[in-house]
Amino acid sequence: MKRLWLLFSQTVTVLLAAYFVVGTLKPGWLPTRGVSSAVAVLEAPEPSAGVAPAGSFRLAAQKASSAVVSINISKNARPNPQSNDPWFKFFFGEQQDQAQMGLGSGVIVSADGYILTNNHVVEGADDIEVFLNDSRKARAKVIGTDPDSDLAVLKIDLDRLPVIVLGNANSLQVGDQVLAIGNPFGVGQTVTSGIVSALGRNQLGINTFENFIQTDAAINPGNSGGALVDTNGNLLGINTAIYSRSGGSMGIGFAIPVSTAKMVLEGIVKDGQVTRGWIGVEPNELNAELAQTFGVKAEHGVIITGVLQNGPAAQGGMKPGDVVTRVANQDVHNVAEMLSLVAALKPGQAESFEVQRAEGRVTLNIAPGIRPRPRQRAQ
Repeated sequence: MKRLWLLFSQTVTVLLAAYFVVGTLKPGWLPTRGVSSAVAVLEAPEPSAGVAPAGSFRLAAQKASSAVVSINISKNARPNPQSNDPWFKFFFGEQQDQAQMGLGSGVIVSADGYILTNNHVVEGADDIEVFLNDSRKARAKVIGTDPDSDLAVLKIDLDRLPVIVLGNANSLQVGDQVLAIGNPFGVGQTVTSGIVSALGRNQLGINTFENFIQTDAAINPGNSGGALVDTNGNLLGINTAIYSRSGGSMGIGFAIPVSTAKMVLEGIVKDGQVTRGWIGVEPNELNAELAQTFGVKAEHGVIITGVLQNGPAAQGGMKPGDVVTRVANQDVHNVAEMLSLVAALKPGQAESFEVQRAEGRVTLNIAPGIRPRPRQRAQ
């Protein structure tokens, strides 16, 4: 019995020594047991794959983001015209001409490679490079620009391009949820959310034809040319400008409606330019002083203070002092609205213009001409 006890104690001693040695030198060889947490916590179950949480904009963002691109532009160095002047060199020294770089965004709207962006993003660019969300990149060619709407059409030659779906901006209402997608400050593609804050914003001094969608979705420098989409991922507008005192988003951003963008796209691709109607008048906002001066009474409309001699309006019988109340059966309330309605008319095709005169209402049939192209700024 004593021998058995001695054998047992020696065996236990050897096993404990072996366990100590293995635990010190090769702890991974030993089996491990789960250590219970010292704090009791509640954990949510893992969500089902592909199912977006309630209220999430994940699907809309995924649908639209692939068609939104980042645009890098460069402008070659242009010599200062005074750089060879000795007095200029004396006061300012030798000036090194440096290339300029710029950032923006764009939206692929056709499988053929057409991209919509802002004119101010690519204006004066000597080289344009487009970066897709799938890490591809390509040189872009400017197909045409429209400074009046601040839109431009680019084209890239790549296959299997993602294309955004055009939505219906005319059905938008204030309070509708929207997403803004672009490349702010060059940090990479970013999605922000907000609502439609206002519709038909104009008189901002940004473009000739202004009919902006206002949103509080964060838009910052670099977002220009990017997409404003609905909660289904459909394109509602092209992000264009922000109101800011700091240079960053202050919750007031503006986008060009997709209806305007589509018209510009089709005009540039088909004709190389956007053809707009023009009647040759000088319109002014209707006010009591002007109405009294011309002796007219009208509740709404735009008062005409000048008519171009032999222009389309003059040939159609329009006179200074006429208050235009309707264009092509659509009410007119301000100058911006009238400009947009006239611009949308087909040149050469007569349309009705309802005007209020001192002696009563008159309907004129005026055939618009082609709006003159704006003068290009020197580069």
